[in-house]
This record gives sequence, C-alpha cells and structure tokens, in this order.
Amino acid sequence: MTLENLLDTARANGDDASALEALASFALSHQQEHRALDVLAQAARRHGTNARLWQWLALLQRAADDRVSALEAFAKAAALAPHDASIAKGRAQTLLEAGLPAVDAFAAARKVAPNDGDIVLGVTAALFAEGQAETGLSILAGSVGANPLWLFGHRDLVQLRWMMGEGAASFASLRQAISTNPQSEALWVQLIHALMQAGLNEEALAVIAEGRKAIGDGPRFAVNEAVIRSDSGERDVAAGLFASFENSDDPTIAVRIIRHHLRYDDVDAAAALVDRWIGRPGEALVWPYASLCWRLLGDARADWLEGEDALVRVVDLAPQLPPLEKLAGLLRKLHHARSQHLDQSVRGGTQTDGALFARIEPEIRQLRAAIVGAVADYVSGLPPRDATHPTIGPRRDQPVRFAGSWSVRLAGRGFHANHIHPAGWISSALYVALPERGPDDSPNAGWLALGSPEAGLGLDISPTRLIEPKPGRLVMFPSTMWHGTVPFDAGERLTVAFDVAPPMPGD
Repeated sequence: MTLENLLDTARANGDDASALEALASFALSHQQEHRALDVLAQAARRHGTNARLWQWLALLQRAADDRVSALEAFAKAAALAPHDASIAKGRAQTLLEAGLPAVDAFAAARKVAPNDGDIVLGVTAALFAEGQAETGLSILAGSVGANPLWLFGHRDLVQLRWMMGEGAASFASLRQAISTNPQSEALWVQLIHALMQAGLNEEALAVIAEGRKAIGDGPRFAVNEAVIRSDSGERDVAAGLFASFENSDDPTIAVRIIRHHLRYDDVDAAAALVDRWIGRPGEALVWPYASLCWRLLGDARADWLEGEDALVRVVDLAPQLPPLEKLAGLLRKLHHARSQHLDQSVRGGTQTDGALFARIEPEIRQLRAAIVGAVADYVSGLPPRDATHPTIGPRRDQPVRFAGSWSVRLAGRGFHANHIHPAGWISSALYVALPERGPDDSPNAGWLALGSPEAGLGLDISPTRLIEPKPGRLVMFPSTMWHGTVPFDAGERLTVAFDVAPPMPGD
C-alpha cells in the first residue's frame, strides 16, 4: 500500500472513517503528514462529531510543527470524548511542547489513566517547566517507588535530580530498586550507565562487581567494564574484555571497540572495524570515527567525507530574527536547571528541556521560520547526491524536520566538549548573546571548533576549521562532524542549537 493509494481511497470514500484513519496513520509513520492534512481536516469538519478524526488531525498538525492548530483540534476531540485517555494525554503533551501551562491538563489525564507512565513523565516535565521542580520530582519519585522496574521513570528521575544539583543522591532510586529487585539485570545496567555518564567510573566498577555477585557475569557487565578499563588506561584488561565482542552485530559495541583502538594508537584495527560497518544498519554511529581514522591514515576518503566547502555554512541570520535582546530574554527564562544534563556536552552551563522550536511564542515562531529557510538553502547548496555519503546522500524533497532543538547558556569558563550528534543529519550553532572578550581570553576564546575529537580519545587531531561567533550568526555542518567550543574567561554565552532529522529513505 502506498500513500497515493490511501489518498485515493480516502477521497473516494469520504465517509469511511477507517480509510481516513489508515491514511493518517500511514502518513505519520512515513513523515508524510503534510500530504494528508487537507484530507483529514475536511473529513473532521464534515463528520463533526467523530472525536477520533479530530485526534488524527491534531496528531498530523503536531507532527507538522503546527501546535496552535493541533491544540484546537485536540480541544474538539476532548470535548467529544472527555474520558478518552489517548486524547487527554495528546492534548496535555501538546500544551507542554507549545510552552503553555500543562500541569492541569496532565492532572486531568492522570484521572482518566492513573497508571500511564507517559502521563506521569509529562506532569513531571510540566511542573519542571513551570518552576515547580520539587513537586515534579516528588510525584515522579513516588511513581518510581511504586513501580521499581519502570526504567523510563528511573531514567528521567536520575536526569532531573542531576540537573537540580543533587549529585550522588541522583542515583538513589535505582539503588533502592536494586535492593528489592536484585535479579533485574536491566536495573543494574541502567545504574552503571548513569554512573558512567556522570564520570563516576570507580562507582560504576563497584556496581558491576555487586551485580556479578547478585546475578552472575554477563556480556552487558563485561562490555561496560571494558569501556571503563579502556578509559582508565588499563589497555590489556580492556582488550581482553573486548575480545569476545569483536564480531558483535551491535553497532554501539563496535563504536566502543573502535574508540579503544583509537585511544591506544591502533588506527589500522579501528579503520578495519569502521570499514566493516559502513553500509550496514547502524553506520550512523560509525561515520564520526571514519573521519578520524581516515585523517590519521592519510586516506583520501577523509576529504570526500568532510572536505567539501558546502558542508559547512556560515550565515548572518540577524536581519531575519526577532530583536536579539528580546529573544535572549525569553531564552533565559527557559533555563530552569541548576546544573548541566547528565549525558550532554555542556560544561559549566545549562541546556533547556523539550523541543524549543515547538513553542508558540512569536519570537520562537519567527526564529524557527528563519532557520527553516536557512536549512533549505543549505540543503539546496549541497553537492550532487552521492548515495554512499551520510550528508549528501539523503533525499532532498521533504519538508525540514527537526530531531531536536534547544538553547544552551554557558557561564565563565563554560564550553562544549567535543562531540557529535549521531541522531541528526545537519547540526548547528546560532549565537544569540556573547560575552565581551576578557583580558585572559585566548585569541579564539568561545569560537566553534570543527573536526577535533573528544579529549578522552587522546588523539592529536587539530580542528579543520575555527569559526568566530557573532550575535545572529548561524553555523550549519554535518551531524557526523566532531565539534565543540573553546572556553572563554567570563560572561554569558547564549546559543540556540538544533539537529535536522535525516529524511526517510526514498528516491
């Protein structure tokens, strides 16, 4: 079945609700919501009292980043079916994404579906967004305590506690859950991962040892110990642990082994593993390491991968943006955290939660529109398609879709550690507010550095490009490209960043 078939069927059978729902479902799952919107809008108005059609219309509008229209459609659906949990949850989530008060809507949804974990996570996020972090943490902690095997709940609770500056106490829920469910490998592994993300490797090793005593050895314990041993300089111990995973079909394990080889100057072994993974599902995780291997080996493919000038675009976007002072004021109000995210690149600063571009403030709408235009120009300026290339290979006939959008606020000596965004296609930095140059700042303080890997790999690879930040300047580059910032001495550095989602495969 194709979208064209479903469109034809829905148009020919305008009173067949099942045909309309099939069209909406297919369009959503294939990132084609823009093609089904008109048909569903006409059908919802024509049927009038069909709550499910209004819900499908709202979901399509939400996927198309039109939260205002989606909220209107959700309101109609909710009025027609006030006790429908999926409608109540969708409306509350859309309010939260739009930057509107959502606590009451999530509370209403909880009355309809009190055991829905997504609703609990939603009300926690809504309270956090409205400055009631402690209340949100209390609700989430209570739900996690009542459902100790709820991994998503633990994940968010640990993250929020860490962002609120609770330090080692952030991991209390996982430790408590393990004490009553010691046979759950998933809980052990989640605690290990959280500790590793926090840089608490010794604590993670202790948990691995405890886990082995409780449930015996297993590959998930071994591979995480291998990562820690490699990070800690224990090359031979790590190599012995990694040996049994050399032929693994898991790309995340392959990346860990590649990193180990690079850290200990075995570039040929890293490159061989890279070559084995390119062209396979999961290759997106490997491309950033292909760049490093090929540059170290003098392989011409390094220039093919990242050498095209058009892959990095610098645009002065200020004339198309709202007044920067006004935009900066709004963004500052969205930084509710007291500390950095547990698993992000920010050092000495905070990052906003949620999808920034989903918000409906006029400044954000104008910002998003300007960026959509800039991204479209970037894509149209790429070299001719090469299906084997991660950046210039994807199709270019789809609307711009964002995999994530956020703001980062850095204080003095703050910076982004070098990192990559394997879930994106095109990544970015838009500078909104910058500090004055300090007397102790280096010449490139605060500049964006492209091409240097994270410090933990110990590779002497210089940036391929340094870009000076200026208010209103937008930089776009491949998501597979390593990037970070040079620390600055003092002041505030306020930016907006986004990842453009890879288009779904097609001709």
